[in-house]
Amino acid sequence: MPTPQIKNEKAYRELRKKGQSEEKAARISNAMAKEGTSKVSRKGGKSGSYDDWSKDDLVKRAREIGIKGRSSMTKAQLVKALRDH
Repeated sequence: MPTPQIKNEKAYRELRKKGQSEEKAARISNAMAKEGTSKVSRKGGKSGSYDDWSKDDLVKRAREIGIKGRSSMTKAQLVKALRDH
């Protein structure tokens, strides 16, 4: 079922399948709908994969976002929580 705040549902679903967080997938898919796919794809991102981050960095990011229970999570659980946010 389409969500009104998601302007490009197909792109959103593809980004989620690739492991992007809900927030990031929505932001990218909406930019693609507004500016066009080729223009958005040229922008690119500079952030590495959460898998490459240290656990301390993951905990810090989870704190910024407000993920509860982060201090007792494993690195894998933190990565999943951040991606699912």
